[in-house]
Amino acid sequence: MPTAVALIPARSGSERVPGKNVMPLAGHPLLAYSIAAAHEAGVFADVVVSTDSEEIAEVARRYGAEVPALRPAELATSVSPDIDWVVHVLDVLERDGRTFDLFSILRPTSPFRTGATIRRAWNELLALEGRADSIRAVEPVRQHPGKMWVLDGELMRPLLPQAPTGTPTYSTQTKALPPVWVQNSSLEIAWTRVARGDRPEIAGERIAPFFTEGNEGFSIDYPDDVETAEALVAQGAALPGLPEAVR
Repeated sequence: MPTAVALIPARSGSERVPGKNVMPLAGHPLLAYSIAAAHEAGVFADVVVSTDSEEIAEVARRYGAEVPALRPAELATSVSPDIDWVVHVLDVLERDGRTFDLFSILRPTSPFRTGATIRRAWNELLALEGRADSIRAVEPVRQHPGKMWVLDGELMRPLLPQAPTGTPTYSTQTKALPPVWVQNSSLEIAWTRVARGDRPEIAGERIAPFFTEGNEGFSIDYPDDVETAEALVAQGAALPGLPEAVR
């Protein structure tokens, strides 16, 4: 079985929802649920949190994750590419003698992604060995790009190129347009070679879709998402099980 590490990013400078990585949900910090899901999946040799904050690191350790080194500030800005902190963590682990065939990015903003979710994606990627560099969670778009526009001076033009004849996409019923999928934040799993190649990336060129189900792809990205998450918990939405020691 290939070796794998779970990487959970939790920088301190969230702008849309300040402090979201450790905000409470059902009595525990949001970060705890991704740590729990990673352990619950049973496919990772190590569960590692990448953060620039010692306070967040303490929370991560209390819930069973490792923080081998704090993320440098220059890799923790709102525009820092994921590949930079991923390589930083992999380098730190490699200096400790630990290398892995695969890595998974599990963002704390997806608390309803469970160990079973991760195992399903894991099995799907392994079934594609040699044909896919990574697998990424997606869901159907709610707002079709065929109906989107970009501003062009005083006017606007369609985001998508339009055929020279026939009905333009923006005047076509959405049901008649080709299905389009959008990525969500719940998970990514990739072969480590894509982050170690001549052009380091977190996904590679051959990306397989992982279709999330129900609340698996729900992500807390905006303030009103916090209320939605709390409502989902109140309605009985499943959260990953937390270790007895921290319940």
